Amino acid sequence: MEESIQYAKKYLENLLSFFGVNIDVYATTTDNEVIELHVPSTHLNGFLIGQHGDTMRALQFMVMSALKNNGYEVTRVNVDVADYKKNRAERVAKEAEAWVSEVKSSAKPMELKPMNAADRRTVHQVASEAGLQTESVGEGRDRHIILKPVEDVAAEETAVETKD
Repeated sequence: MEESIQYAKKYLENLLSFFGVNIDVYATTTDNEVIELHVPSTHLNGFLIGQHGDTMRALQFMVMSALKNNGYEVTRVNVDVADYKKNRAERVAKEAEAWVSEVKSSAKPMELKPMNAADRRTVHQVASEAGLQTESVGEGRDRHIILKPVEDVAAEETAVETKD
């Protein structure tokens, strides 16, 4: 495990130095064996994060691929530049709380806009903590969540049972 962490850290630092960013990357692990690589804030934050985090996800993919191709045991990696992902998760959670309130008050399902996997995971978590059901539908970039009130789910299950 320690070898994987050191390799991932060094690999990302080398990638960043290619772009002229000579900085120490902080590396930790989570309980479920994901290597967390935190890049501190620099003058190139926007460049390293990219539009909607695309460049950051590409860096993450490159580090994961390098680990996998070199036979390291841990190949799951999360790269976060200047706490972008952490801050984004907090913003999405706030939005999700508003959506949950709206679904609870209207008692009608709500179809959300397409979002990436990390954002969907945050919405699923917030909704389940609030007692709502969620469903991911669609493919690729069109994948989105439908928030459903508990009564709506119970009605669907009853309808399925009566059809049998």
